[in-house]
Amino acid sequence: MPIILDGTAGITTPMYGGSIAANAVTPVTGFKNRLINGAMVINQRAGGTVTINSAAWTYVTDRFCFLGQSTDGVFTAQQSSTAPAGFNNSLLVTVTTADASIGASQIYTLRHTIEGYNVADLNWGTSDAKAVTLSFWVRSSVTGTFSGCFNNEGTASYPFTYAISSANTWEQKTITVAGPTSGTWGTTNSNGIRLTWSLGVGSTYSGTASAWNYSTEYFAASSTTNLISTNGATFYITGVQLEVGSTATSFDYRPYGTELALCQRYFCKTFDYATAPANNGGNNGMLMCGTISSGNYEPNAMWRFPVEMRADPTVTLYNPGTGTTGQWTSGGGTTSSNARIGSGGTGGIVIDNTDTTLTGSSNWRIQAAAFAEL
Repeated sequence: MPIILDGTAGITTPMYGGSIAANAVTPVTGFKNRLINGAMVINQRAGGTVTINSAAWTYVTDRFCFLGQSTDGVFTAQQSSTAPAGFNNSLLVTVTTADASIGASQIYTLRHTIEGYNVADLNWGTSDAKAVTLSFWVRSSVTGTFSGCFNNEGTASYPFTYAISSANTWEQKTITVAGPTSGTWGTTNSNGIRLTWSLGVGSTYSGTASAWNYSTEYFAASSTTNLISTNGATFYITGVQLEVGSTATSFDYRPYGTELALCQRYFCKTFDYATAPANNGGNNGMLMCGTISSGNYEPNAMWRFPVEMRADPTVTLYNPGTGTTGQWTSGGGTTSSNARIGSGGTGGIVIDNTDTTLTGSSNWRIQAAAFAEL
């Protein structure tokens, strides 16, 4: 390890990225930004433009997901290279079918969920709750007062507002929130804090801004701008950061490999990074069981996840060649529909066959994706 002179008593101290005073070293430590992938750099699902027209959460860039409706408004979402100075990517929303009259219980939102382990020190739900500051860059073709919300799935909600003053112009927003002294907030591998940005939320799920509510789950502040109401409207967001304290500081840039590994705790795949999980996705990164010289046998492959996952994941199997989801592909192009998850947990899984054995000698191949999002 390199050393430097202390300058106070001629004593040498290790070179850390922190300050040195009176022969003491203050190392740079911690996890300033509690959100993951706030710069929208990681995009493992590699799905291009994704249409959101379902009341099911749909992930686009890693850790950020959307909720829409199966009727009425429709929008698309995608990773974009349009970004403010200091960033290379953003998350872009485009309204393709407007909903000018949002029903009371309808919800169009963007969401990011922070795992409890990453916010346990905030002491939310106690008298020692710490204040936090949310900051982000936003750009929209629609101006007005927009909103979002901090919540924890039912026992506490804090709607907030922010103004977009100039159309199609990047603006940085900051929201400081006093920590809640009530409510149940996860501190392990469950939901810790949920953040939402409203694209259009009905009155049932909209509440008073800048105040904690401990009885109703809200996703937006009342009487604010609904992006979904304007056909063709665009909305970009990036540089999203949540940090302890009442001041927004510079964005916490982490190494690309570190950010990718943080995302893989919630979603990972055997495919190459730039390949979207799908049948006929090719052999790169595939799992394979060895050649058997003769007789009947059962394909069996081990997938060790790149990092420990948050919880036992839901795994989807893909055929590397043409065929049905969950089929093995052999070196000769033969397929079998019998692939399954044999056993596994948060560290990895075994993929085998059903109790029907296969005849012949071949290299059997399969691809997979694992999902353990909050």
